[in-house]
Amino acid sequence: MSLGGNVHVIDDDDAVRDSLATLLDASGFSVITYASATAFLEGLDKAPSGCVVTDVQMPVITGLELLRRLSDRLPQFPVIVLTGEADVPMAVEALKNGALDLIEKPYSAATIVAAVRQALTQLEAHSSRNSQRSENAERIAALSAREREVLEGVLKGESNKEIARDLGISPRTVEAYRANLMMKMGAESLSELVRMAIEARRED
Repeated sequence: MSLGGNVHVIDDDDAVRDSLATLLDASGFSVITYASATAFLEGLDKAPSGCVVTDVQMPVITGLELLRRLSDRLPQFPVIVLTGEADVPMAVEALKNGALDLIEKPYSAATIVAAVRQALTQLEAHSSRNSQRSENAERIAALSAREREVLEGVLKGESNKEIARDLGISPRTVEAYRANLMMKMGAESLSELVRMAIEARRED
């Protein structure tokens, strides 16, 4: 895989597809080409996560229909739609269905490359969040039952005294559990502890 990231180019026009592939490859991206949306979808489960650059007007499965079928996986495959002037209404509909960007033909090389870089930057940020979220969830799972109970109290905004009363333990014991929580979660402050716990439960 190149340093630039993966780009899936989908276009039924051989010349356009080859031209895009040449441009993106020269710009440092790892390019995989498809002559149809059907071909891309057939190999989706094995396809590496990456930006999708697709024509909007294609036979059998249009760019819009492709977006509908990718709806649950758009975070892993951000989509850039290419459109001719006559296809603009369809392309606008594609944006409403989750496409990241819309580029009208004829387009410049700089425009395509910039859009792909932006999409891959967003993809990298999403992957990083998912990795951090999984790590936080694992840390919470490793807590003792009592530590999780104290964490729940913290997330409710309860004071040490309130948590102690609810759990039938002393405020000092709660303080000790909170210190353990901070250490096990790798949090440097109460706000960071809360943020980590919230992130671990969040779904995209």
